[in-house]
Amino acid sequence: MSKDKKETSIEAEVETEESVEVQNDETSEVDKLKAQVAEWEDKFLRAHASFENSKRLLEKDKAAAVAYANESFAKDILSVIDSLDSALSMIDNVDEKDNNEFLKKMKEGLTLVDEQLHKVLEKNHIKNIECDKEYDPNLHQAIMQVDSDEHESGQIVQVMQKGYTIKDRVLRPAMVTTAK
Repeated sequence: MSKDKKETSIEAEVETEESVEVQNDETSEVDKLKAQVAEWEDKFLRAHASFENSKRLLEKDKAAAVAYANESFAKDILSVIDSLDSALSMIDNVDEKDNNEFLKKMKEGLTLVDEQLHKVLEKNHIKNIECDKEYDPNLHQAIMQVDSDEHESGQIVQVMQKGYTIKDRVLRPAMVTTAK
């Protein structure tokens, strides 16, 4: 081979090797950039999902706060209801011979107030806890167990204090005695 042909062939080989190296460098650069793009896309998607979850939880918390905003007031009013119920039961326990016109009117007035108060409570989703069923530890608080021939074990014998719920939450559990 002549010297020119040899030099040309060497230059061609060098150029080919250089172009392969440039292509390899470009390919590796493109691969690196693609990997970075994929990484940033993954981070973005995770951050966006986290944001959406936080947003959903805040909406849920806000709805619960609005729904149960009057819970504190409702707890405070329960003692008034208890006192009113106690007054009504005391008037009922007065002997019939002592039953004068004043007591009749007093009982009638207290009964009307009691009915109105319970209507307002129901309007605000506050309801009595039923105590004629089996004892439920989620709704009732057993304060005593007594022997009873009329009731099976675990049944409610007597209600010591009424319980109330507000929507699906227990505002105050009913205090009851249960049969042994």
